[in-house]
Amino acid sequence: MDSIKISTQTAIGFKLAQFRPAYRRLLLPIGLITLLLAPQTRQSVLLSLADAYWAVACYVAFTLSLYHYLARLFRHPNRVVNLYHSSPTYQVLFASLLGALPGCGGAIVVTTQFVSGRVGFGALVAVLTSTMGDAAFLLLASQPKTGLVVIVVGCVVGCLTGWCVNVMHHEGFLRPKHTSTSPTHQCCRNHSPSIEQTAINLQGKFWQWLLLPSAIIAGLNSFQVDINSLLSLPTLTMEWIGAVLIVVSMLLWSLTKEISDYQSTVAEDCKSFSSHPMQKAAQDTNFVTAWVVVAFVAFELIQASADIQMSAILNDWGPWMPMAGMIIGLLPGCGPQILVTSLYLSGAAPLSTQLSNAIANDGDALFPAIAFAPKAALVASLYSALPALLIGYGYYWLFE
Repeated sequence: MDSIKISTQTAIGFKLAQFRPAYRRLLLPIGLITLLLAPQTRQSVLLSLADAYWAVACYVAFTLSLYHYLARLFRHPNRVVNLYHSSPTYQVLFASLLGALPGCGGAIVVTTQFVSGRVGFGALVAVLTSTMGDAAFLLLASQPKTGLVVIVVGCVVGCLTGWCVNVMHHEGFLRPKHTSTSPTHQCCRNHSPSIEQTAINLQGKFWQWLLLPSAIIAGLNSFQVDINSLLSLPTLTMEWIGAVLIVVSMLLWSLTKEISDYQSTVAEDCKSFSSHPMQKAAQDTNFVTAWVVVAFVAFELIQASADIQMSAILNDWGPWMPMAGMIIGLLPGCGPQILVTSLYLSGAAPLSTQLSNAIANDGDALFPAIAFAPKAALVASLYSALPALLIGYGYYWLFE
């Protein structure tokens, strides 16, 4: 009877699994197409998508392609790596520099090295404080000067915080004694299904073919050149092209990975070490763009449907804004942080909020830390929250 009961439960579970929606990311491009077809929302969504492509995605793709090509050139070990492991002081310095690199790669490296015993707790706090994750690409692409300032501030604060932690705690503080699994991204070692690998290859080709012409048009737009008038095109032609390209890129992105939990939703996709730099750039670009699109479209729809000025409402929050930026920064993953940066770029959030979020933001590096050293992850996040509040409120009271 027990075997029959188990078999029945297994069969029911299999039947239910058949009706679970696959590739839930498809909800985004389907939703965008629906909004573009609806007359009530077409105009505002069209302009939001065009702005997301020409003013954000193109610059992010260009920045990421340069980053991944340069990363391939400097991949080989050198004397700096040996210096990095020579003392806790140098560990904090280089951990802060690795965290300051746009993206989550450097921070994930230091986090896994802490778990394996190669660096100390001060280095872990330093890298989580200095990293800004994928939101750094968005800020650098849209406002390079501000992006560099925020990154430098995060790096300096990361160094100071890490050195203070070294004074208070020994090198192996809160490091787990035994780990049953190597602290690496499991998904990076698994083979992707054929449909996902095809989508990954296609989105790499998408940006490989369109990066240069898109970057040229985006640059002309930045200098207030009306491309429609320049090329004698009908009104809104370039806007429709941008919106269509965004929808296509989101469609490809939606098929590159299945989401099943919080981490797979807010963390960037794992990339093969041997992947072409353009393919890596395409994966990161579409991840960042997806969150930007959600922020831009939601922002416009809220303002259009309820006649609400989000910037005015958020400005009324006044001294609570740096606190809000810090609290969101404590959330693991890059998705929520990209939303904060999008609000800053749209003028809805002040720079103090961006600063507190950037310093408190741990990006995707928090996931391996939570998985293999949860106590260390919690304490390190709290340590990074303190300077985030200090810098955020310091800038708020002095300049805002």
